[in-house]
Amino acid sequence: MAAHSTEEPFPFHGLLPKKETGAASYLTRFPDHDGRGVLIAILDTGVDPGAPGIQVTTEGKPKIVDIIDTTGSGDVNMTTVMEPKDGTVTGLSGRTLKIPPAWVNPSGKYRIGVKNGYEFFPKALKERIQKERKEKMWDPPHRAALAEICRRTEEFDLSHPSPSQTEKLQKEDLQSQSELLASLEKKYSDPGPVYDCVLWHDGVTWRAAVDTSECGELSQCTVLSSYRESQEYATLGNAEMLNYSINVYDDGNTLCIVTSGGAHGTHVASIAAGYFPEEPERNGVAPGAQILALKIGDTRLSTMETGTGLIRAMIEVINHKCDLVNYSYGEATHWPNSGRICEVITEAVQKHNVIFVSSAGNNGPCLSTVGCPGGTTSSVIGVGAYVTPDMMVAEYSLREKLPPNQYTWSSRGPSTDGALGVSISAPGGAIASVPNWTLRGTQLMNGTSMSSPNACGGIALILSGLKQNGIAPSVPAVRRALENTALKVDDIEMFAQGHGIIQVDRALDYLMQHTSLPTSHLGFSVTVGTQRGIYLRDPAQILVPSDHTVGIEPIFPWNTGNSERISLQLHLALTCAASWVQCPSHLELMNQCRHVNVRIDPAGLREGVHYAEVCGYDTAAPTCGPLFRVPITVIIPAKLADRKQELCFTDVHFRPGQIRRHFIAVPQGASWAEITLTSHSGDVSSKFVLHAVHLVKQRAYRANEFYKFSSLLERGSVTEAFPVLSGKIVELCIARCISFHGLTTSPSPLHIHASEGVTSFEVSSPLRYEEASPSITLKSWVQPLRPLNSKIKALGVRDVLPNNRQLYEIVLTYSFHQPKSGEVTPSCPMLCELLYESEFDSQLWMLFDQNKRLLGSGDAYPHQYSLKLEKGDYTVRLQVRHEQSSELERLKDLPFVVSHRLSTTLSLDVYETHRAALMAKKKANSVTLSPGVTQPFYITALPDDKIPKGTSPGCYLSGCLVVPKSEYGKKAGQASAKRQGKFKKDIVPVVYHLIPAPNKTKNGGKDKDKEGDKEKDVKEEFSEALRDLKIQWMTKLDASSLYDELKENYADYLPLHVQRLHQLDSEKERVKRLGEVVSAADIVISHIDQTALAVYLTMKTDPRPDAASIKTDMEKQKSSLLDALCRKGCALADQLLLLPASQDGAGAVTAGHVAAEEAADQVGSSSDETLHAIAKALMDTFWEVQKWAELTDSKVLTFSYKHALVNKMYGRALKYASKIVEEKPSKENMKNCIQLMRHLRWTHCATFNENWLPVMYAVDYTPF
Repeated sequence: MAAHSTEEPFPFHGLLPKKETGAASYLTRFPDHDGRGVLIAILDTGVDPGAPGIQVTTEGKPKIVDIIDTTGSGDVNMTTVMEPKDGTVTGLSGRTLKIPPAWVNPSGKYRIGVKNGYEFFPKALKERIQKERKEKMWDPPHRAALAEICRRTEEFDLSHPSPSQTEKLQKEDLQSQSELLASLEKKYSDPGPVYDCVLWHDGVTWRAAVDTSECGELSQCTVLSSYRESQEYATLGNAEMLNYSINVYDDGNTLCIVTSGGAHGTHVASIAAGYFPEEPERNGVAPGAQILALKIGDTRLSTMETGTGLIRAMIEVINHKCDLVNYSYGEATHWPNSGRICEVITEAVQKHNVIFVSSAGNNGPCLSTVGCPGGTTSSVIGVGAYVTPDMMVAEYSLREKLPPNQYTWSSRGPSTDGALGVSISAPGGAIASVPNWTLRGTQLMNGTSMSSPNACGGIALILSGLKQNGIAPSVPAVRRALENTALKVDDIEMFAQGHGIIQVDRALDYLMQHTSLPTSHLGFSVTVGTQRGIYLRDPAQILVPSDHTVGIEPIFPWNTGNSERISLQLHLALTCAASWVQCPSHLELMNQCRHVNVRIDPAGLREGVHYAEVCGYDTAAPTCGPLFRVPITVIIPAKLADRKQELCFTDVHFRPGQIRRHFIAVPQGASWAEITLTSHSGDVSSKFVLHAVHLVKQRAYRANEFYKFSSLLERGSVTEAFPVLSGKIVELCIARCISFHGLTTSPSPLHIHASEGVTSFEVSSPLRYEEASPSITLKSWVQPLRPLNSKIKALGVRDVLPNNRQLYEIVLTYSFHQPKSGEVTPSCPMLCELLYESEFDSQLWMLFDQNKRLLGSGDAYPHQYSLKLEKGDYTVRLQVRHEQSSELERLKDLPFVVSHRLSTTLSLDVYETHRAALMAKKKANSVTLSPGVTQPFYITALPDDKIPKGTSPGCYLSGCLVVPKSEYGKKAGQASAKRQGKFKKDIVPVVYHLIPAPNKTKNGGKDKDKEGDKEKDVKEEFSEALRDLKIQWMTKLDASSLYDELKENYADYLPLHVQRLHQLDSEKERVKRLGEVVSAADIVISHIDQTALAVYLTMKTDPRPDAASIKTDMEKQKSSLLDALCRKGCALADQLLLLPASQDGAGAVTAGHVAAEEAADQVGSSSDETLHAIAKALMDTFWEVQKWAELTDSKVLTFSYKHALVNKMYGRALKYASKIVEEKPSKENMKNCIQLMRHLRWTHCATFNENWLPVMYAVDYTPF
């Protein structure tokens, strides 16, 4: 066992590494150059102002100058203006809000809004609070209610051994209560805290209060003004510990509640600039720097960054004159160095002298895995992640120190257009502060997300030193100093570490020494055609020497004078250490782009990756180091021997953290590879990362990536399979034996049109004998939508770029019907998978139900935002933003799609011959294909009864075709690795285009009826049509004159009396005419021969020739009878409910809105006898209804509910009221349920449902 002394000091410097970058020795030399005078913008998930070390700088200034949520996820609509009555206003949650008299409000007007806490709670906090709220607020009272009902049921059974009809109903009421409690437990869903927000202007500034008491006691709430005014923040609850601040926009129409969306941003800020006066060893790298906290991670999208958030953030960076930006975010991009977001970042760097530092990405170890913007954007300094021996002991508690290394997962360059990708490296892990809501003070995190703020803090130290020495720092000078003084670590490749580990002290010395040089503020643009370097990777590019024209252009700071531009004359020396690169020795450069020719001769280079640089030096100041570099990467692949599809590497020894790369030219026709690792070590099991990447033009590396973490036991073996692209070079990190297999399918993707009946595809095996067993599975149906409307408008003050460049939005509204409950994935195909590289600023969709409740949101990566929806109608609102409204005008008819996942997948039948397919005989089994042989297969159309409900022409089914029979071949087909979530794809996608459904055959009986109708007299037809028109208009006219007139001529015509009943039952003054409703219902009932109807309904088959028309007539009669009975029952029940409205409150559920005196008018003069007669009539109707329908039938529900209410059987009433809400969700129906819960003394259920009201029945759509 290892012996460790307790005397050994704890390696504090390993917790937040500063020694390796020279930051520690720099601060010893210059204690005042600690970041003071420097403002760092942290673009992240937000920073918690209450977290340890985030309060003040070393000079006592506020650490955070402002906290801004640029995503819109904290926005609250405050357009509702109210004046208090008796010191109170009614909040949008429905609560009464008491305005404290101490509040100063000269106008007397208050703006109110409402916000559901779970909309802005971080995911981890939401999960913790949901668990705590259930345990404290729901479980104890719910258990008590269940126990109580069990006791009451038992007592009832004992005291009523042979119950009467009424007592049976009472027992049913108790059973209903028991069932309801079980159902409420099963359906339990916590809406979370709902906060009323109040905003007012006190004559000086806007002030806001968020009702954290959740009961309207605003005197208990903290009043805040915008954070930048006085650095005020408050805490949402003792359990939550979520600190929040506010900002006010659009003249008070928008209140933004700003919280941290995750722990990431606070951790990053703490690394860059945390300050602990009592524990200096815990300080961040630049404790004297100030922070501008910009939340760009949208809480609605699980803190995914959005274009809206980023562009608004860059506007704030420019407005606040920030020196530095730290951006520890990024995504794989399809093409580098372009797109609206990257343009705005570049503008801030070049025109406003902002140094933009960003993480390179965590997607290594393969090459060309750098993310955007960190590794793909010229104006951004990309930072890789490095781990030191001290970090291994202090942070990761390793048993032994290992040599320093780059983290395996740190993304590698070069960018796909040849740029190096990683600029510098810094330590990629730290134990630093996290927000209070995590209930911890610090936490270990690692990633290039941590190396970026470490480097950013180091740069802040340099800027602090320059400013205090009176030197104005410029972006090109600082970047050149960092790259030319970085410490290159042996055994770490250039693509991983960039120019090396940042050296703060050396960089400052460099800048002080070279500040007077004419080139110090110059940047240089290096282009090779449309690329930014030379990157030869395709097999065809390395067969012969190649010439490349390289453009070099000086880039002046934005405000440089013309005379300075004219006088530029540089005498440059060009050098390259690699023998396989030839370049000119000198270049004369002035203010224009000059071109030089570089020749690459790959002949004789060994297998693997080769890197070289052409460096440009100023002959007048050669000690200054290179002014620019032309990066050159050449990949020489391993070639497979002729007719051999396998490669083996034997006796391979791995040290911890060691990476072995293999570049293999994939044989023509190969579609998947199988890789086997075998351990020859008898004493140790090990973990391996397998990572494979193909690069395809205009596609992100993620689109063709395989990543797997495997454990290899002692002397064990493991095999994995992944897809490959024929003829391309695949890079494989870590491998022993790899074999290629291929079954190519044509066409791919496979489009099948239902109208063709039989569709064919071909399969060939170019490499070896392979077994093919094709199967087609359809997994979802896709519904294309067109916008119902579109609206373009200019955005607010947050969305104005420098020089008054106004941003605009287009909001497109779509609607669709969900035929049954299931999972859907909404997306906008034209903008799909484009974020940084998109030519539009941003896209964001929100999905609402018919009550405007927000159910989900999504942006560029649709597969991350699937939703489970119930049957019903839904609305999608899509926002796209751009600087030019004319660009948005082109999108006004933009299609949108909703992909509905099928509850059970559908299969298409596959046959070996056209004949077999046509006759639907003998389906294809497995076929063995010889090398080079092609085999056709035939697919038949899907039977009409299998087409999903809700589809229409224009919709299509999507799925995949799997051809290989072998398990590994199938496995490779599903190898969309975890990392590839944002770029999901199938090997051979299948699209099945739908056609119109078959026409239904007309009913013969109906045609005969029509022939009979023709024999009718025209006059007779006219009088019937006139009668039906008058009956139709009866409900629109209040008077009874039409009814009286028609009754004389058509006394026995049932539809007339039905319409009269509907007319009376839907009048505004219905309450005063309940007796008439009962009489009208009786007339309808008297016109129906119930005996004949009952006899008909017992018939199994009807042999009569006109059976169809008899059936229609009988169904109408039954429906009218049931309708009349229910309306009669409701009118009788209301007569009884209106009395207690003024007595015990039971009637308030239904008739609370009816004044007591109106009720008195109706039944005030009634004697007890009359009431007894009404009650008896109600009971008779109740039994009568049950002859014809179940009490839970949707037509009967309202009556069942009112009957239970009259009898004060609140359990049964709630059962029916809940069913009414299910069938017709509305605020009123939900309130009825809540009131019944209060009658049953289930206060906990009532409270939770009350909180649901403002969430489920929103006043307006959630703002973008």
